[in-house]
Amino acid sequence: MQGLKEQISRALGRARQGTSDFELDPETILPAGRRLRPAGVLLGITTYTDTPQVILTKRSSALKHHPGQIAFPGGKLDRSDADETDAALREAWEEIGLPQDLPHVIGTLPAHETVTGFLAKPIVALIPEPFEIKPEAEEVAEVFSTPLSHVLEPESYLVQSRRWRGQRRHFYVVPYGPYYIWGATARMLRGFADAMGNEKVGA
Repeated sequence: MQGLKEQISRALGRARQGTSDFELDPETILPAGRRLRPAGVLLGITTYTDTPQVILTKRSSALKHHPGQIAFPGGKLDRSDADETDAALREAWEEIGLPQDLPHVIGTLPAHETVTGFLAKPIVALIPEPFEIKPEAEEVAEVFSTPLSHVLEPESYLVQSRRWRGQRRHFYVVPYGPYYIWGATARMLRGFADAMGNEKVGA
C-alpha cells in the first residue's frame, strides 16, 4: 500500500487545473457570477483486493440529480461538514456503509464543475480493509468496482455526444463491462489518469 500511496501523492501534486462538464464544448457560454454548490466525492481505491479497485455506485433512478448514472460516493456539503473531505466521508458512510475512519485520505484532485451546478472535489483515499457494503436504497441502486488499471489507461476513454437542452454536448465515457461510466465521473477519472501519467499500478 505504501508504494501506491506514494505514487498517488506524486500524482496529486502534479494535478493543477480544475475540470468541467463544459470543456469539450468550448463554444458554451457560462453565466458570469454563477454560484456553484460545493460537494465532495470519494475516489476510494481498495488495497485489500488482489489488485487495486475503484469503488463506484449506480445512482437510484428516483434521484433529482444524475438519476441512474454511475457516480462516486459523495454529495454536497452540509452545515455539519468542515470541508469537502468531511462531506465525501460522511456521504460514503450514508450511501454505501463505508466507516468514516477506514479510508486513508491521501489528498484531493482539483474541483470539477458539473452541468447541475455543483463544484465537486474528488477526495482520493485508499481503503485497506474490507467492509460490509450497505447501499442506501433511496439513493444507491448498486455498488460495484472497476480495476484501477482500467481507469488509468487513456485508451479506455472515448468521447461521445448527445443532445442536451437543445445543444449537442460532448463528454468522456470509460465503459467497464455492463457499466456505462460517463459525464462528470468519467471526466474526474480521466483527470486522475492524466495526473498519474506514467505511475503504473497493478493490473
